[in-house]
Amino acid sequence: MNYQQTLDFLYSKLPMFTRVGASAFKKDLTNTLILCEAIGNPQHKFKSLHIAGTNGKGSTSHMLASVLQAQGYKTGLYTSPHLKDFRERIRINGKMMSKADVKSFVQLNKKLIEEIEPSFFEVTVAMAFEHFAKNEVDIAVIEVGLGGRLDSTNIITPEISVITNISLDHTNMLGNTLGEIAGEKAGIIKKNVPVVIGETQAESELVFIRKAKEENAEIYFADKTLTANNIKVKNNLLSLDIEFENTVKYQNLQCDLTGLYQPKNILAVVKTAEVLNNSQSKIKISETALYQGLSKVKKSTQLQGRWQTLGKNPLVICDTGHNEAGVTEVIKNIQNTKYGKLHVVFGMVKDKDITKVLSLMPTNATYYFCKPDIERGLDSEEIKQQAKAFNLIGNSFSSVIEAKEAAISSAEKNDLIFIGGSTFVVAEAI
Repeated sequence: MNYQQTLDFLYSKLPMFTRVGASAFKKDLTNTLILCEAIGNPQHKFKSLHIAGTNGKGSTSHMLASVLQAQGYKTGLYTSPHLKDFRERIRINGKMMSKADVKSFVQLNKKLIEEIEPSFFEVTVAMAFEHFAKNEVDIAVIEVGLGGRLDSTNIITPEISVITNISLDHTNMLGNTLGEIAGEKAGIIKKNVPVVIGETQAESELVFIRKAKEENAEIYFADKTLTANNIKVKNNLLSLDIEFENTVKYQNLQCDLTGLYQPKNILAVVKTAEVLNNSQSKIKISETALYQGLSKVKKSTQLQGRWQTLGKNPLVICDTGHNEAGVTEVIKNIQNTKYGKLHVVFGMVKDKDITKVLSLMPTNATYYFCKPDIERGLDSEEIKQQAKAFNLIGNSFSSVIEAKEAAISSAEKNDLIFIGGSTFVVAEAI
């Protein structure tokens, strides 16, 4: 098989969550363990950080990878889903896994893959772990795919576990309450491994404390000891001061991810660095690396889709926030942006409760409803009809690109076009 045929094999033969939803979610670790056993248990051959959370885990993972790279470590990064290229999921020092290596892994393990019929995600996790082990990374940042306890990535023993926050998402698989979802995320807390919680939330705090106690794991709530102040966005950089006990500890810390939700993630990253430095781990992060790494996350890791500017005159911005908490943060960014009129290119997937998200969206906008080009994509006419109940008025379009082009042709130079609602809408827009 050539590279394209290899991808076709992965996409067509294996259940893929991004394409079909819950039916692709395997609620145990058996297949991942079988795959990894067959390739020599690569998960035991590199150090790691394990990142879970409903929102912010992608940004936090990329920030941590950038900081570790700035420290000089050979750093693996595993994230999902990808936006444009499958290989975005597996990087070392920002460089995607080669097409030849993807092809080689699948060819060598094709018989086993056909035999045990794992999910798409299970195969990519094993592929990533082998890639990191083979290339002898100093450390890898591993982002959880879904949940935590039963996620395929949960076969590593990291230096530190990180849980960014908890909100309602994937309730059909993870539970209908914040407490239930927190229980799934808490599954990444390991025996004697410190855990950093990004945001303290009443519904999840005791769940995490209880699990940490069970596992004899030191637990740290980033926002209980650190606070972000003096937050500004200027010249495509977000700047802030981080205080500890009312004293500025990190002054004018800058980050090239400018979403107003990023300070929460930055606190989690800074706390993780501090915990690493005070732990028995050999991985240490200097203040210089922290400053350098945060200032060039996009350059170091090629992260896309986080309050990303796609064009100017009119200003075109996209963001992957797609659940109630994520969209709430996106709206704050829209409100903080100067513009004439607002245009929103918007699409979602079928297996989400879209009414909560629609209820948050601004009514002072022209909408361009579209369907992302995946099986799970919600029909644009259906979104348009549901949106009417929330006074969100616009037209439906057959594709994301058609909707984007219509918005650009309708907008004046000083208008804002926001593209979002789903990671898959953003992927096509980019």
